[in-house]
Formats: sequence, structure tokens, C-alpha cells
Amino acid sequence: MPIPPEKKKGFLPSFPPPSRESVWWLFGLAMLVWVLFTLILPMAQVKQIPYSEFKAMVREGRLQEVTLGPSYVSGIPKDDKAQGVRIYTAVKVDDPDLIKELEAKGVPYRGELEGKWAPLILSWLIPIALLLLFWKFILDKLGGAQRNLLSIGQSKAKLYVDRDTGVTFDDVAGVDEAKDELREIIDYLREPEKYRRLGGTIPKGVLLVGPPGTGKTLLARAVAGEARVPFFSMSGSEFVEMFVGVGAARVRDLFEQAQQKAPCIIFIDELDALGKVRSVSPVAGGHEEREHTLQQLLVEMDGFDSRKGVIIMAATNRPEILDPALLRPGRFDRHVLVDRPDIRGREDILRVHCKRIKLAQDVDIKVLAARTTGFVGADLANVVNEAALLAARRNKSAVEMEDFEEAINRLISGLEKKRRVMSQKEQEVIAYHESGHALVAESLPQTDRVHRISIIPRGIAALGYTLQLPTQDRYLITRSELLERLTVLLAGRTAEELVFQEISTGAQDDLERATSMARSMVSAYGMSEKLGPMTYGPGKRPQFLEETMPLYGREISEETAREIDQEVRTLMTEAHQRAHTVLEAQRDILDTLAHKLLEKETIEGDELREIISTMRQASPTST
Repeated sequence: MPIPPEKKKGFLPSFPPPSRESVWWLFGLAMLVWVLFTLILPMAQVKQIPYSEFKAMVREGRLQEVTLGPSYVSGIPKDDKAQGVRIYTAVKVDDPDLIKELEAKGVPYRGELEGKWAPLILSWLIPIALLLLFWKFILDKLGGAQRNLLSIGQSKAKLYVDRDTGVTFDDVAGVDEAKDELREIIDYLREPEKYRRLGGTIPKGVLLVGPPGTGKTLLARAVAGEARVPFFSMSGSEFVEMFVGVGAARVRDLFEQAQQKAPCIIFIDELDALGKVRSVSPVAGGHEEREHTLQQLLVEMDGFDSRKGVIIMAATNRPEILDPALLRPGRFDRHVLVDRPDIRGREDILRVHCKRIKLAQDVDIKVLAARTTGFVGADLANVVNEAALLAARRNKSAVEMEDFEEAINRLISGLEKKRRVMSQKEQEVIAYHESGHALVAESLPQTDRVHRISIIPRGIAALGYTLQLPTQDRYLITRSELLERLTVLLAGRTAEELVFQEISTGAQDDLERATSMARSMVSAYGMSEKLGPMTYGPGKRPQFLEETMPLYGREISEETAREIDQEVRTLMTEAHQRAHTVLEAQRDILDTLAHKLLEKETIEGDELREIISTMRQASPTST
């Protein structure tokens, strides 16, 4: 039978090369076997007897050979009565007659010096070997981070050499102004002599600021990819450890590595974790380690020579809490805003992400960009990926427009829960609630148009939703527009009250949003005639994050706080009355919309406007 080709090379099985751990375990096993054979087994064949018994065995002629040592005597028995004992040994006493008796019996004897080196070596070698094996086991259990304790002060920055970042400006869209601002940095890293001959110096530090998900980290990697220089990337939280002095050591090590790799870019992500404002803490040592790390960063930024081509970039979405010493000229003196993209920017971002998926003919990128107002780059990437997953789940050959619509709905409202069982009464309440929102939104002139209403539960607590999409990007909102938004938010609860003469808990989220909006109008925007053009909110608010601070960040009197509450209550009451007036005047349209919603569960915006228009033409009294 011929040997198969894959077995002609040999018949012996091939084993993988031994790992370092297996070598350690083999060494420990060999040591244990050696100890057994040298100590335990010989001890099992040697019998300790009294000296008197040993001398009696000499007189009786039962020994065939005797060894005389400095502190012991031993003999080899000549008969089989020893029962497995090969050597008899006894502690030597001062007995000059022993040699005479041995000569009289004709027993050969010899002297021997006591070998102390073997027990001495064993007494040192075996404990050390066992200790090393024990520590090896402990360090393996702790993991690699604690294994190299001596390298704890070294920088953890990831180094990307040349174009290893894999990102260029072609992969970044929607932030054209920020890209234009950073092209100067790239030009300097490529041709530093062009700036040096005129005596100009490039800014040492560039701070990228903007909301989360706008692509600050991606933009920094693209700068390194365009300039083709080494790129050191590290998070601000990676500098600070539980050990004192580690953060400052890592800062020093990072700048030493950067000087050796110059020209290069140092990028510190989430700078606010490291560069918060220093303050006097009532508890000693509360923030000392973080402040020492920050101080070392300030010293290094002042000390290194920018002419070597080391550029420091950092990203944060909390610039208002950074230490002023970081933002002064000579450090992070250039601030680049990476803001939310406008409709043209969203279109460019969607085109970048859609390059890697197969699109159907009905997909319109411009329509998707218009329906994703307020989305950042990370949100748009998630929409494209979610649409591709939905199309694959439905076994489609290409991603269609409906897949993108569903992906946008998932991101805004959450996952559909069609299997949730609800009673007929609850469905009617939800249908009238959402119809109230939609009808008031379509009746007021300055509100966003309704894109879809549905009574299918979504997300964690949404039993239904009314989706409004702005027709264009807005950067300013007037007082009248805010009042109409308050009216739309309270319209769902008002519809329940008008139809069922009772209210439910379904308006909790609407009330929270409306109350927050009304309070901002009074305390932050100065839109109250009674309180005047003043702000009563916190002195410094987050620029790019959601409002999480308490309302009263500064001291105000109890009387002023009471007036603010009264003004907020007045705005809410007036909005509720306006919603009641609009819905009462169009009660027949509200009933028709609710019944249609119970029948179809979801009504698109165009169909909604057609129903309202038809009903108004049939009943001209409805306004």
C-alpha cells in the first residue's frame, strides 16, 4: 500500500517545541526525583543502631566490612538476616579496642572523611529552587502586568510607526475646518526647514475639543498618517496608578521616547482625566498623585525643544475643567473645534462609511443626512453598520432604504417590542397620547414636522413614540419656538385628559423634558419678563456634554428661587392650556388619528398630513 504524500516525511509524531513554563515544571520534577533518590531511598536502606549492638555484631563476626568515619562507624552485614538493611551505622565513641577486635576477627576496615559539601549544597539549593518555583507560580497567576514590576514607571503609550495608523484624511469627513487647521502641523512635520528659515515656530500643543463621537481621536491618527511620522498614543487615565510617583515617571519616559523618535506626534486622549484644575483639598493627599503627574507634564512641555519636531496633541470633551496652566501660550495654545457635522458633513461621513457595504438603488444619502440631524460621526457609523446587519438578517443582496430607516429608529427610539402583550384599554390610551403629540405638532407653525408616529413599544420604557425631524440644522431657537415645543410635549397628556377625563403615568418623560426646558428658559436664557434678562444657573456649564449639574450653582435668595418656580409653573400651565385649545377644536381629527393608529400601529408623516388635510377639508370649522 503506497504511503500518502503527507506521511512520507517520517513516521514519528511531531511535537510542538516546549514552552518556557513546561521547562520550569520539568526542572522542578527533576529536582524532586533527585532528592528522592539521594536522600529518601538511601535512608530507607540504612539502619541506625546503638554502638554496643554494633560492637556485638563485630564480635559475632556478622560484618564483612567496616568504615570508620570522624563521628560514625558503619558496617555491611555478611548474612541474609538483615531483612533488606544494607548498612548498619552507629555514632562513634572513643574505643581504641575496636580496631584490635576487627583485626582479630579478620574484618577489613577503612577510614573515611565526612563529606559535608553534599548536605550543605542541598540545604541551600533545594529551598532556593522551591522558592523560585513558588514565585513563578504566583506571578503567572497575577498576569503579565504585575510580572514586570521593574517596568511600572515606563510609558504605556502605543507606538504607530510611519503609516501604521492606517488612517489618512481621506478616512475623515465632516470636519473640513478642523482638517484645514491641522494641515499646517502636517506641513511642518514634512518640511520643517520652510518654517525655520523664517524664524517661525510651530505651536507645541494642539488641543482637539468637541462633543463625544465627533472623531477627535480619528483626526489625530489621520494627522500622523498624513505626515508619516511615529505616533505615540496614550490615554490620560493610563498615567496615574496606585503607586506614588508612577505617573510622573511615565510622563518623563514618554517624552524621552518621543525625543529619540523625533519628528513625531504625542497624542493624549481624554486629557481631562489627567489635567483637571488643581485645587486645595481639605483632605491631605486626596489628589496629590494626579497633580504631581500634571505638574510633570507641564514641566516636560516647557522643557523639550519643539525645533526637533515633537508635536503634542490631546483630545477632550471637557475643556472647561482643564487647568489654566495647560491652556496658556507655549503649551496647548491652539484649540481646534471638532463639532457636530452639518447636513453636508453628515452626507460626507455617510459616503465614507457606505464605501464598505453594498447599497441598493433606492438608497439616497442626501435623504439619510437630512434625517439624522444632530448625529455625530460615531452615530452615523453605527447607523450604517446596523443597516447592514439588518439587511443580512433578512437575507437581502443589498442594503435598502428601509434598512437605514429601521437603523435610525433603533438608534433614536430603541428596539421594537412587537411581542409585548397590552390590553385594549392601554392601547387606546397610547394611541390618543401619540395622536395628541402629532396633531398639535402639525397644527403649530414653528414646530418640526412629524416623520412617524407609532404605538409599538420601543426601548426600555417607551410604549409609543412620535418622531419629529427638523427640516434643517438649527443653531438658535427663539422664545416662541420653545413655547410651541412645550405645547407639543404636553399635548399627549392633554389628549388623555380630554378623551378619558383621566391622566396616566405615560407622560412622565414628557413632563421631565418640558419642565427642564421651561426651567432653562427662566433661569438660563433670561426669557422671563418678571425676572428679567438674567441667568440664575451655574456659572460654568459643560460645553459639549449633557447638562448634569444642579440648577443653582451660585447663591440665590429663597425669594428668587420661589419666583423661578412660579415662572416655570406659569409656562407649563400656559402650554397645557394651548394644547387643550388646539385638541378640543380638532377633536374629530384626534379621534380619526387614534383609530387609524390602533388599526395600523404605525403612520408615516406623509400619510398623517394627508389624513389631517382630508379631515380639515371635510370639516372647515377645524383649525
